[in-house]
Amino acid sequence: MEGLGDEALLDESESLSLCEALDRVLHKGVALRGDIVLSVADVDLVYLGLQLVLCSTDTARRAGLVGGGKR
Repeated sequence: MEGLGDEALLDESESLSLCEALDRVLHKGVALRGDIVLSVADVDLVYLGLQLVLCSTDTARRAGLVGGGKR
């Protein structure tokens, strides 16, 4: 995915509505990755690996995350 460009930066005087923020997230995309380990007495009980990509279907197709076929 592309990095943030100059258009993503806001002046302090500008406000960002929820609709505009959601539009930017879906257009650019957001990727999150994390690991969680639950342990008791230094014994690892649960490991949870998370990978999340949030974007529009058009953005996912351009990035090659999903196939281009139609349903």
